[in-house]
Amino acid sequence: MLELRVFSSLEDCVQKVADDIRACIDSALNEYGCASFAVSGGRTPEHIFPILANMDLPWNQVSITLADERWVDPLHPDSNEGLTRRLLMQGPAAAAHFVGLKTAADNPFDGQEECETALASLNWPLDGIFLGMGEDGHIASLFPSGADWLDAQGRALDVAASGGRQARMSLTPKALLDCGHIFLVISGPQKRATFDAAMQAGSIGEFPVRLILHQDQVPVTVYAFDETL
Repeated sequence: MLELRVFSSLEDCVQKVADDIRACIDSALNEYGCASFAVSGGRTPEHIFPILANMDLPWNQVSITLADERWVDPLHPDSNEGLTRRLLMQGPAAAAHFVGLKTAADNPFDGQEECETALASLNWPLDGIFLGMGEDGHIASLFPSGADWLDAQGRALDVAASGGRQARMSLTPKALLDCGHIFLVISGPQKRATFDAAMQAGSIGEFPVRLILHQDQVPVTVYAFDETL
């Protein structure tokens, strides 16, 4: 259920990702009359989101949420919600319904219950999730450690600040796998090396991306290109 597609250029890669996400949304709209999709932050979305935003879709029937979010104001430059609103929910896509993961609470622990309620308003399973991967093999805000998040219940996972890392809210492993298709983008040689290592058997705590690579519940398409963003 895993397909690896390798590209020599960023342009070819992001166009294919956008086309495949559109096909996923189209399929859901044709079958259910609505679609729900989760997206990630990072640098690759800066190239993919503008392509998606201009696609001719009935965006008013599409709901968008996030795979994870830093616990910062949406106007903060590190906010995934801010990135999504600036680059994806523009033009035709401005009509989409957005469900964020940042609340007015002071921290993600106090905001977790409200996030659970917000996520419950979406149609589950999600039709698709667009993910990136860090050089350490993390996805969403599931970081290498003891993988104490592996058995998290519900859909919203509060993540404490650690070192220079901001506190966050993330979809749980259960929620990430509760979807119709996962689209994973990998950029540059370091991340490709991490991906190749994660494809080998081992603990999810070592490389959290193994959560989606070593399972047969959800089809996964991996898009890899050589350029480092």
